[in-house]
Amino acid sequence: MTPALRDHWWWRPGWRPDRRFYTWHLTFEGQDSLHHLIEAYQSALADLGGFDLIPLRWLHLTTQGIGFTDEISQHEAEAIADAAKHSLRDLPPADLTFHRPVARQEALAFPPHPADAVHAIRAAIRDAIATVRGPGNVPEAADQFQPHLSFAYVNRDQPAEPVLAALSGVDLPAVTVTVQAASLIVLQRDGHLYRWETFAQAPFS
Repeated sequence: MTPALRDHWWWRPGWRPDRRFYTWHLTFEGQDSLHHLIEAYQSALADLGGFDLIPLRWLHLTTQGIGFTDEISQHEAEAIADAAKHSLRDLPPADLTFHRPVARQEALAFPPHPADAVHAIRAAIRDAIATVRGPGNVPEAADQFQPHLSFAYVNRDQPAEPVLAALSGVDLPAVTVTVQAASLIVLQRDGHLYRWETFAQAPFS
């Protein structure tokens, strides 16, 4: 049996209204074929309720956090960005394929294929953080990362089965997109929405 879904919007440790966070994301601006796929699955949720649909401009694949902006100086963030530009420039652009979504505990999301490409990007970013802050100051576990592209966040506890049934009615081919860079962003999560300002970008080769 699929585990029940639960509300995504509880406050994680350290988070509070108006606090900001440095983190690395892969973003998907201008990826029209992917946007079409996501809109189809979001439309399938229209009659269900219980979800916050992610606007296309805020689609993201969370990759690696750094720390809150009141704990990481701008100078340190710039140094991490420079180190990441060096470590990521040897990686090729990431061709990622998305097809069938899955129900995570707090979100509906697409797993990327191949996931190894995202793991390689994250490993290079972690190396960059370690270069600047030291190996003991790289946040988040290296081996517990599950790459995913969310398109809807759960906003109330509910069973998963009706949701999966609704999504199963969508029949579209897989979509492959090319990601050319990783983005270091300043993230906020107020109002049931993740949005950000881009601080720096690190292009792939």
